[in-house]
Amino acid sequence: MITGIVVKVKDEYQDKSWQRGLATAIRNPQALLALLDLSFDEYKAKLSVDNTFKLFVPLSYVAKMKKGDWNDPLLKQVLPLSYEDQEIVGFNRDPVGDMNAEISSGVLQKYHGRVLLITTGACAVHCRYCFRRHYPYVESMAEKNNWQDTLTAIKGDSSLTEVILSGGDPLMLSDNKLRKMCFELAEIPHVKTLRFHTRLPIFLPERINKEFLTWSNELNVQKVMVIHANHANELDDAVAMSLDKLSNAGFTLLNQSVLLSGINDNVQSLVDLSHALFSMKVLPYYLHQLDKVQGAAHFEVDKNEAIALVADLKDHLSGYLVPRLVKEFSGERSKQVLV
Repeated sequence: MITGIVVKVKDEYQDKSWQRGLATAIRNPQALLALLDLSFDEYKAKLSVDNTFKLFVPLSYVAKMKKGDWNDPLLKQVLPLSYEDQEIVGFNRDPVGDMNAEISSGVLQKYHGRVLLITTGACAVHCRYCFRRHYPYVESMAEKNNWQDTLTAIKGDSSLTEVILSGGDPLMLSDNKLRKMCFELAEIPHVKTLRFHTRLPIFLPERINKEFLTWSNELNVQKVMVIHANHANELDDAVAMSLDKLSNAGFTLLNQSVLLSGINDNVQSLVDLSHALFSMKVLPYYLHQLDKVQGAAHFEVDKNEAIALVADLKDHLSGYLVPRLVKEFSGERSKQVLV
């Protein structure tokens, strides 16, 4: 049970603007293109016919896109294309072996000392390269299914010192649900670190509200937040403010990116991203080689090109600003560092 050390924030002071941001998100490609002064007729032939992973993007993110530009790096991350419908050899629905790593409903363990919880299937955006775009969220969510069994399992394994909250996006949970989950995990003596993997500070920075900051500041564990920005254009003043609040609340801030063809696969984009992140108290952490998920082959950057690109980065950035180029392989006990 929660010990009651968290001060409950009265409803009238709770900031609900992030829920409004979700409610007004764009779900229709035609509406998105109209906002960007792009022709839907020109797009029709390129439209994905797969309706199982639909467009979803908040208006605040759309506002960062350049109007009239089909090659805008933010637009290309969210716009469904017919490339996604192609069956490509070597690409599959579970590229990193999540299902084989599931030790109970929504609980994944791949690496020693850490366990990952699928807290929700919801996200603030549908990234077209998402490695979990085919994950069976309805059947597998730790928060929804057998939560007490999950807690018992973590309590019973003293080797587990870090719990990773993932999804979907854990910050899509209400503060009440997320607070309860985090405090129950933090009460386990051998759990020393809670790590959140989230894109909400990028897509809905207003999610880092007073209530979240109040209760998370009371957690008696190390707190790590790994955000996910792929391009410097994603980072504006609103994002900077949310990250500053997180830093002041005791979060260690890291960033992971995915190397994406036509979006950030050049030195200048990655240099700009690292500098922008560091100015916002975030350390570049991982640059992921694309996970080979079915529907995302058009984003892949050749491995040798990726290695050469990161080698060039070292000529332009201080060492601590160069993210590690990594690749995750199904069944392996750690990520492989490529350079």
